[in-house]
Amino acid sequence: MTIAIKPFSITFDQSHLDDLYVRLNNTRLPESETAEDWDQGLPLQYAQELLDYWKSQYDWRRCETALNCLPHFLATIDGLNIHFVHIRSSRKDARPLIMTHGWPGSILEFMDCITALIEPATPDAPAFHLIIPSLPGYAFSGKPPKTGWSVEKTATAWDSLMRALGYDRYFAQGGDWGAMVTAAIGSQNLGACAGIHVNMPVAAPPAEVLADPTDYEREALVRLGWYRDKDNGYARIQSTRPQTIGYGLTDSPVGQMAWIVEKFHGWADCDGHPENIFSKDQLLDNVMLYWLTASAASSARLYWHSFDEQNRPEVHVPTGCSLFKQEIFRPSRRWAETRFKNISYWNEIDKGGHFAAMEQPELFVDELRNCFGGMSL
Repeated sequence: MTIAIKPFSITFDQSHLDDLYVRLNNTRLPESETAEDWDQGLPLQYAQELLDYWKSQYDWRRCETALNCLPHFLATIDGLNIHFVHIRSSRKDARPLIMTHGWPGSILEFMDCITALIEPATPDAPAFHLIIPSLPGYAFSGKPPKTGWSVEKTATAWDSLMRALGYDRYFAQGGDWGAMVTAAIGSQNLGACAGIHVNMPVAAPPAEVLADPTDYEREALVRLGWYRDKDNGYARIQSTRPQTIGYGLTDSPVGQMAWIVEKFHGWADCDGHPENIFSKDQLLDNVMLYWLTASAASSARLYWHSFDEQNRPEVHVPTGCSLFKQEIFRPSRRWAETRFKNISYWNEIDKGGHFAAMEQPELFVDELRNCFGGMSL
């Protein structure tokens, strides 16, 4: 299959920003929550604070300029444009690595890790050529016009992309949906992927874990129970009615903001407030990638395709797992081994959360170095 690849730059006409500011100035907010803290969702006081900052101080052009300092491309795969960043290291021994984000994330998650991965300060640290795509239906990738773009199809597309770029052997990494895509690359094992790293290994808890959990496993089961009981309403909606929720999120920038920022609170290791770890600019930059590309519905459709997928095939390629403290799914090694059959690297980190590359970029880089440094292409 021949894949057409062309350079791409990010630019939005001023009319998009003018429309945004009109909508922000005409925002109709609900009354205040009746529960304390974040138990009913994004608190009104913080929503108003972010809204005021968005209207008066936030600068999208700053983010746009920073993104355009990177080399962007579009590849047409199976009729769909796939956006990706491709940054080559100057090191002759650099190894190709494709890194995949999830929801409600974006390629911005990896921004603070890029330089350290492509040009490490010490010669004995591994270097990488980085390929960072936007998932189908996300940001600058095309919106699939028909069903079929599941985790498995995306994994196959990523393998085709790497081969089209001239990489006959490569590594793959991901968190959230990126972890699912990366695991699918490993399970498909089409011959080019030499190993994977995930910071959210997903596997069903085996009977022995449920019957006699360790302290670590008990904490993981409590976290998973919290997600199922209190936090997965967004996923139930996006996996069943992505089109319906898309109308509201595509029409209301504050609605889109609240839908996303609430997760940066609940999933990050932020000690109760997202700005303990993220800046307002970081939060709004990520929101803007969904808002400006009107990708609320198209990004949610990945849940419709794959969220309830019970077929999670075994992975036999070398696998590294980094378990950050506040991750949603944080299985023990014996739990993860029910699916990942060739774990060559395992580490449990006492800080960081779901957005590990954004929250703890130095630790995240170290994890990738330690994982892939022990694998061979």
